[in-house]
Amino acid sequence: MCGIFAYLNYNVTRERGYILEVLFNGLRRLEYRGYDSAGISIDSSNQTSDPPLVFRQEGNIESLVKSVYHDVAATDLNLEESFSVHAGISHTRWATHGEPAPKNSHPQSSGAGNDFLVVHNGIITNYEVLKETLLRHGFTFESETDTEVIPKLAKFIFDKANEEGDQSVTFSQVVLEVIRHLEGAYALTFKSRHYPNELIACKRGSPLLLGVKDLEQNASSGSSFSDAKFPSSNGQPKELFLSSDANALVEHTKKVLVIEDGEVVHIKDGGVTIYKFDKGKNGGTLSRPASVQRALSILEMEVEQINKGKYEHYMQKEIHEQPESLTTTMRGRLIRAGSCKPKTVLLGGLKDHLKTIRRSRRIVFVGCGTSYNAALAARSIVEELSGIPVTMEIASDLVDRQGPIYREDTAVFVSQSGETADTLLALEYALENGALCVGITNTVGSAIARLTHCGVHINAGCEIGVASTKAYTSQIVVMAMLALAIGADTLSNQARREAIIDGLFYLPRKVKAVLKLDEEMKDLAKLLIAEQSLLVFGRGYNYASALEGALKVKEVALMHSEGILAGEMKHGPLALVDENLPIVVIATRDSCFSKQQSVIQQLHARKGRLIVMCTEGDKASVSVGGSSRVIEVPQVVDCLQPVINVVPLQLLAYHLTVLRGYNVDQPRNLAKSVTTQ
Repeated sequence: MCGIFAYLNYNVTRERGYILEVLFNGLRRLEYRGYDSAGISIDSSNQTSDPPLVFRQEGNIESLVKSVYHDVAATDLNLEESFSVHAGISHTRWATHGEPAPKNSHPQSSGAGNDFLVVHNGIITNYEVLKETLLRHGFTFESETDTEVIPKLAKFIFDKANEEGDQSVTFSQVVLEVIRHLEGAYALTFKSRHYPNELIACKRGSPLLLGVKDLEQNASSGSSFSDAKFPSSNGQPKELFLSSDANALVEHTKKVLVIEDGEVVHIKDGGVTIYKFDKGKNGGTLSRPASVQRALSILEMEVEQINKGKYEHYMQKEIHEQPESLTTTMRGRLIRAGSCKPKTVLLGGLKDHLKTIRRSRRIVFVGCGTSYNAALAARSIVEELSGIPVTMEIASDLVDRQGPIYREDTAVFVSQSGETADTLLALEYALENGALCVGITNTVGSAIARLTHCGVHINAGCEIGVASTKAYTSQIVVMAMLALAIGADTLSNQARREAIIDGLFYLPRKVKAVLKLDEEMKDLAKLLIAEQSLLVFGRGYNYASALEGALKVKEVALMHSEGILAGEMKHGPLALVDENLPIVVIATRDSCFSKQQSVIQQLHARKGRLIVMCTEGDKASVSVGGSSRVIEVPQVVDCLQPVINVVPLQLLAYHLTVLRGYNVDQPRNLAKSVTTQ
C-alpha cells in the first residue's frame, strides 16, 4: 500500500527531463502495490530563492505524467536544464484519510513556500492531537490526510529553533524531533528548501530501502556506510535511490540497504549517515544520536523478473511460472539419497530450532488472506507428521482478542511480502509472550524475516500481480517441507514422508501438465462471464483450495464468490442451490472422495449447476447423469493435491477478469502489500 520513490544525483549532471522520467518510472514499478493518486516534487531553477515544485494528481501514474508535462508547457519550465546535484521525491497514494484527490495526494507540504515536503507510507495514529496543537500555533490545513501534520510539524520545529537563535539546526535534528512526536506505522522521506540537495528517510513498520549506484569504475569498494568508509566529502559521482520496494531499484542498482525500524537515513553531499532513533532517550532537546554503521546487501533479482515477457499480464505470467517457481522453492532442500539412506529435507533456516519445535505444546499458524489459506492447506500434514496440535489464526483476529500464546508454542507467521501490518502486530504479540517465532516469507530482509527467531524463504521469485498465485503454491510446498523436517525423527511415518518427498520431486511437471487446461478454463470463463455469484465446495486438504479459488475470483473478477467447507453444506449453504447458481465442487482422490461424491449427488438432486474438479479418469464417478461440467487434473500425493487443484481456479479467475474488462494486475480497492491496518 502506497509507494515511495526518491532519486538523488550527486556530482553527475542530469537534465530535468531525465530526472522526471526516473521518478515516473520508479512510480510505475510500484504501481502493483495499489494506489489511487500520485505526486512528485522536483527543484525549481533557483533552489535558494524559489520553492520546490510539487505536482499531484488523482488517478493513475499516466494521468500524473500528462498533468506534469501540461504544467511544464504552460510555465515554460526548461526540461533541458541541468543539475549536478538534485533531489526529487515521488509517491503513489492509497487513500486512508481523505478521498482520492490532488489535495490529499503526496508530497504533503508545510505550507505555501513548500519549506518541508513529505511522502509517507503508513498511518499516523495521533495525528488529530498533533493537528490541534499546530492549529493553535496558527497553521492551516488544506488536506484531510494524517500526513499533513508531519511537514507542518517539521516547519514548526525549524522555525522555533531559529527563533531561539539556533541557526545551525541540521535537517536530521529537525526530523529526529518530528518523529519523536509521531505514533503509528510509517515510512517517510523528507525534502526541504532549507536543506537543498538533501533527503532524509526513516521508518517504523513500513518498508523502505536505499539503493546506491557508483558511477566511476575506480569507485571505492567499501561495503558499508560510515563516516570512515563512506565519507561525504569524497566527491565521487553517484546516484542514490529510496524506494518502498526492490522492484523499483533493480534496474538502477543491486547495492541496497534495507532500512530498519528506528533508523534515520540522512543523504547529504553524496554521503549517507544513519542514526538510530530511540524515542526514550531523545526527549526534550534537538539532540542527534551517534551515527551507526550498516552493511550493504546485493539484490538477488534481475530486471527480467519484473517484466511481463511474452505475457499480457503479470498474473498470467506468474500462474505459468509456477513449475519454475516450485522448482526454485525446493532447490537444495530435497535430498533423495541412495537405497541405504532415507529421503529427507534440509531447511537450513530451521535446523538449529527443530528440537524446540518438536517439544512444542502446539503449533500456531498466523496469516492473512492467501497466506492464511496456504497455511490451512498444510495444517493436516503438519499435524500428521509432527503429532503436534496445529491451530489457525487470522492475524488481525489474534491481535484483536489477545488470544493466548504460550512460551511452549511455536508460532509460524506466513506472509508473501514479510511486511503485512496485521501479521507483524501478531508477531510482536507472540514475541512478547515468549513463543518461538518462525517466519515464512518471499522477501529476504523483510520485517518478518528479521524479527522471527528462524524461518524459511519460499524463493518463489518476484510476484507483482496483486492476486497471489505462485507465492501461494510455494508457501504450501514450504510448509509441507516444514512438516517433513519436524517429523524426520519418527520412524513410524518414514514411508509416508518418502512418498511425499517423491511427490515433491514430480510436482513441477504435474503443475506444468495442469497448465494445459488454460484454454478449457477460458471457455468455462466465457460461460460464467455474466454470473453474479459462484460457490466453491471443498473438504479435507481442499477446503483451503475452495477458499483460495473463491478468493481469486472475488479479488480480480469482482464477482461474489464463496469457499465453503463441504461438510457444512446442509447447515445453510444448501438453501442457495438452484439451477442458475454455478457451483464448483473439488472432488479429487483422497480420503474425502466418497464424501464429495455424496455432496455431488445431493447438489444434483436439487438441480445444482455443477462444475466438478476430479482426478484424471474419474469423470464417470463424479458426473451424475453426465450433466456436470468436469475438469480433470493430475493426481499427486494427497497433501500436495491443493497445489494442483488451485491452478485451474487461478486460470478461471484470470480469464473471467480479462473477459469482464477489469484490470487483472491491479484489482479495484486492493493492494499487494497491506502495510496499514
